[in-house]
Amino acid sequence: MINTFCKKPLWECSQTLAGVAQGREAADLVITHAKLVNVCTAEIQEDIDVAIAQGRIAYVGHADHCIGENTQVIDAQGQYLAPGFLDGHIHVESSMMGAGEYARAVVPHGTTGIYWDPHEVCNVLGLDGVKVMAEDAARTPLKAMITTPSCVPAVPGFEDTGSFVGPDDIAESMNWPNVVGLGEMMNFPGILAGTDHAHGEVAETLKAGKIVTGHYSLPETDQGLNAYVASGVRCCHESTRAEDALAKMRLGMYAQLRYGSAWKDLPVLAEAVLAQDIDTRFALLVSDDTHPHTLVADGHLDHIVRVAVSLGIDPITAIQMVTINCAQCFQMDHDLGSITPGKCADLVFLDDLEHLQVTRVLIDGEVVAENGRATFDLPPFEFPAWVTHSMHLDRKITPDAFAIPAPKGTAEDDTVRIRTIEVIPGKVGTRETHVDLPVVDGRLESDVDQDVLKAFVFERHHETGKFGYGFTKGFGIKRGAMASTVAHDAHNLLVVGTNDEDMALAANTLATCGGGMVVVADGEVLGLVELPIAGLMDALPAEEMSEKVHALEKTWAEIGCTMPSPFMTMALIPLACLPELRLTNRGLVDCTTFQFANLEVE
Repeated sequence: MINTFCKKPLWECSQTLAGVAQGREAADLVITHAKLVNVCTAEIQEDIDVAIAQGRIAYVGHADHCIGENTQVIDAQGQYLAPGFLDGHIHVESSMMGAGEYARAVVPHGTTGIYWDPHEVCNVLGLDGVKVMAEDAARTPLKAMITTPSCVPAVPGFEDTGSFVGPDDIAESMNWPNVVGLGEMMNFPGILAGTDHAHGEVAETLKAGKIVTGHYSLPETDQGLNAYVASGVRCCHESTRAEDALAKMRLGMYAQLRYGSAWKDLPVLAEAVLAQDIDTRFALLVSDDTHPHTLVADGHLDHIVRVAVSLGIDPITAIQMVTINCAQCFQMDHDLGSITPGKCADLVFLDDLEHLQVTRVLIDGEVVAENGRATFDLPPFEFPAWVTHSMHLDRKITPDAFAIPAPKGTAEDDTVRIRTIEVIPGKVGTRETHVDLPVVDGRLESDVDQDVLKAFVFERHHETGKFGYGFTKGFGIKRGAMASTVAHDAHNLLVVGTNDEDMALAANTLATCGGGMVVVADGEVLGLVELPIAGLMDALPAEEMSEKVHALEKTWAEIGCTMPSPFMTMALIPLACLPELRLTNRGLVDCTTFQFANLEVE
């Protein structure tokens, strides 16, 4: 794969690099006295110098002969020097920041490249929205490598999105210089059923010689998983059990071990490599979704590597999982992922291999961060008006809109057994559970004693007026309501609450401000994060977004919820490609059989 993300392609500077390596030409920069984390051989090499020219590594060894009159010298003073960290699966939009501000937040933590699936913004604004996001990212040194969203909508026929992507769109996008593959193929039912749409998108990616990324969330790891891998899908981040990750690696699929703000699968998945005496070359560490508060308080890939080490994974092995393993997964290891001659000079200085604190970051041979701060300029980015005005509801939502009628023939004070979507803290999966709800004035209402809340999803892209309703369980909410336009993956307007009046207030608050996340109680807005960019993001720096989101999470606690990153958990209620039961603007979806489900249990 030709990499357009380095400062210069190798063929333009190979002659210079060869000259620098032999001392015929002077290096632009030499790093001296480093402990080299050699991810090729899984060893630490003591007192190593690295010579850099034209943004690439020319020499690794003892580089006195590479230093000229104008060569910049950085003395590492015995610090560890590792390749730049690569995130193999990330949705920038989940940080609630534009790509520029996201880069400023993650680069100081050692992240030099991301394989980014912008399917959140694509579901709202289409591929034109992806182009705008890419323009924002291009202002930064971060290598923002795009995998074109494959599932817009996530599972066709079950929801309404703001756009549509098909095989012809995929074929066209593969010509974009910043596209390196296909975003997560969440439509695994389409792959297994052999649909032309799903296989057509995969085919267009493979024809372009690029990588197909995956999303296989089934616990079945025999015929279905074999079929999925055989179709050309190269990696998957949806393992939730150690046996899932191990089965994928055994079939030559890269298992992306996830540890984000809410989806903390790594402690379980680590057993796949700790309990087995296996080669770990097919294991990656990824974040998937990371809130700004996590980025500010804990970090990005450096934080995930620290977690991996705390779980017992060898530090060099963990670093391999965010460097060379990732580069090989995307067939870009000829340019990225190791500190070896010819590679892009993307480097991370670490104080030690226990705390793994990043002290300096270089991208293409230039210092871009020091001591936790980005050193590159980032002027404001002007988002077009059509990006910041994405709320298109057909009406003002009244409390009556949240009425759920009891089944015909049901008497007052009878109970009705219904399906609920039970959320699991820190997990992407849900459980279908059955609850008996009393009939009140001919309606079914939230029941806080049973921890059961109404949930509604309103289509917000084309003013169709479509909506779906159901009930959710597990949030612990005692009063009030919550609403969000961050509602994967169609990002319609999601409202959950204990009473109709607060639910209406929450919905209309977001309709007025252009989207975001809100908590209300007793007719009062307790917390609001405005997200005017596609209803998903704001242009504020990470520190400001972190304060806003942290304040909002405190209001969740005020109304009874104690789970981590509750908005991220709530945001998956409409995601119809994850088991077991979900709710879209078209209704309840059984995501094990991929059929619409009745609210009432027959």
